[in-house]
Amino acid sequence: MTIDRPPPPPPPPPPAWVVVPCYNEAKRLQPSAFLEFLCTPVHVHFVNDGSSDATAAVLATLCEGSQGQFSFENLEHNLGKAEAVRHGLLHALNQGAVSVGFLDADLSTPPSEMLRLLAHLQANPQLQVLLGARIRLLGHQVQRSPLRHYLGRVFATAASLTLAKPIYDTQCGAKWFAAGPGLRAALSEPFESRWIFDVELLARLLHGWQGQDALAGDAIAELPLQQWRDVAGSKLSAAAMARAALDLARIAQRLRRS
Repeated sequence: MTIDRPPPPPPPPPPAWVVVPCYNEAKRLQPSAFLEFLCTPVHVHFVNDGSSDATAAVLATLCEGSQGQFSFENLEHNLGKAEAVRHGLLHALNQGAVSVGFLDADLSTPPSEMLRLLAHLQANPQLQVLLGARIRLLGHQVQRSPLRHYLGRVFATAASLTLAKPIYDTQCGAKWFAAGPGLRAALSEPFESRWIFDVELLARLLHGWQGQDALAGDAIAELPLQQWRDVAGSKLSAAAMARAALDLARIAQRLRRS
């Protein structure tokens, strides 16, 4: 007599989740490059930010072939990168993630670097935040146009002064966070800035938010990336830079009041 047994339940998602915000990325998205995350301790969660192109179809195909290691959600309207990342990080935390991060869809930071950053975070239990830093060093492959580099240095210096912390690169799109009440509180409200939400998130963590303690000095660190490259098609523009400067001024004013 044969007894039919129900199929085994799918394995639980990995404890580390990386969020990938996507807006009209159908042409730039390279599904094969994300396959490097398969068979690693990382679950990849894509957030389609109300794209008007074929991004949703590309993500559906990619996730369907990942055996549950990739997932995606569609936001009905374009809310901006800040909200897409916030939605994704909260979703990951609600799924029980122990470590959460985010990564640009163009993979300017390759998967191997995100995995190296995660290993560093997990090997240092005191760390709550680990930031990738784009620093050109001998033996490293950091390819960045001179204009973007110098504009980035001006902004990073201003952001560092605003946060009162010697952070070299607030805007690198590769970051990891340890789950905890402080992170949940920092993500509980939408960001006011669509362009420099990274700085706003760090400000909430470093100075405390909604009654949570400020992040301890040894709980945040930067790790120089060994590989990073500019990818054609970036949405950065002069207008976006101007808005970012205004947003930074608002964040600075808010910190002074608090």
